[in-house]
Amino acid sequence: MKSYISLEDVRFYAYHGAYEQEQCVGNWFEVTVRVQYDFTDAMDTDNLEGTIDYGQIYDLVKAEMDIPSKLIEHVAGRIVKSLRRTFPEIKSGYLKVSKMKPPINAPMHCAAVEVEW
Repeated sequence: MKSYISLEDVRFYAYHGAYEQEQCVGNWFEVTVRVQYDFTDAMDTDNLEGTIDYGQIYDLVKAEMDIPSKLIEHVAGRIVKSLRRTFPEIKSGYLKVSKMKPPINAPMHCAAVEVEW
């Protein structure tokens, strides 16, 4: 059996961007994170100690989103490193960081980077 915890389309206002305007004004971002690990104990016991608290995952992602970067690739890399360091029981994962209004003159929903490990 495989088991996962996901936080999907979590919204953050942050100051990531290669251009000075983006760094000053900021932008909306969405983050989706999905991690695989065995939480059989939580399924059997109904006990928080048998799982990873998704509030802790959110806090970790928020801390990294609060640090301005030029590239969302860099933000994604920091989030993945922090997740792996903080929760060594994670077997694999998926992360998507989306910039909701990229500085591109074209109709689009977002620009995003995705990482699987």
